[in-house]
Amino acid sequence: MKWKIKFYKTKDGKCPVKEFIDTQPGKIAQKITWVLRLIETQEKVPRTYFKNLSGTKIYECRIEFGGNIYRILGQFYQGYFLLLTNGFQKKIQKTPKNEIELCNKRMADQIERGVKYE
Repeated sequence: MKWKIKFYKTKDGKCPVKEFIDTQPGKIAQKITWVLRLIETQEKVPRTYFKNLSGTKIYECRIEFGGNIYRILGQFYQGYFLLLTNGFQKKIQKTPKNEIELCNKRMADQIERGVKYE
């Protein structure tokens, strides 16, 4: 299934995921953008690029470049939007607990504020 990707915004309009992408060097930012387009345009996305974190509602966009690993976390929102909440460079095998907690916190904020997408 193809997904519509949306970006979490704070109350003051900041977009943490876009800021994360913008701080990456050119080729890394291009690869991140490529993976996000893949998720939006392909019926079946290989687990290499997109998968559910076991035991959670969180999905991770998976990017590898030059021996480095990058992740962008998100959850499904309003049925068919993939709401991306946070991005980071992964340094250990498991997804850091603080990044999972941040994703959940931002998702709760989104729901509490009743933000709608079309």
